[in-house]
This record gives sequence, C-alpha cells and structure tokens, in this order.
Amino acid sequence: MATMHNSYPAEYFRVVHPLDDEPEQKCASEGLGPIVMTPAVRYSLIALRGYLILMGGILVYHVLGMVGFVR
Repeated sequence: MATMHNSYPAEYFRVVHPLDDEPEQKCASEGLGPIVMTPAVRYSLIALRGYLILMGGILVYHVLGMVGFVR
C-alpha cells in the first residue's frame, strides 16, 4: 500500500477583509494621454456601440409595445 508523503512545510495564509486592510497606493493616471488604438479595435468598438444602441432601441420599442403606446 502506498503512503502519501509531503516534503514541503505547511503554509498558512492570513485572510484579511478589504475593509479591515490598510489602504494601498493607487496608480497615478496623470499625463498618460489617450490610448492608441489600431483600426481593428476602433471599428470593433464602433460596432459594439452601434449594437448596444440598437438593442436599447429594440428594448424601448418592446416596452412601449407592452404598455400600449406602440401597436
């Protein structure tokens, strides 16, 4: 019968809730400037914006149809 043997010492980690922890230094974003995007990223974001606007319009149309403003 094989036995399990662990040669590493047991490690214990102290868990601290974020509200009880010390505040950490945040990154400064001054002077970074605009993000450089490739054309593919720019077109993808434009398509995503259009999709979200279209879905929002469809949602508003559906809600107005349920209320009875639109037949």
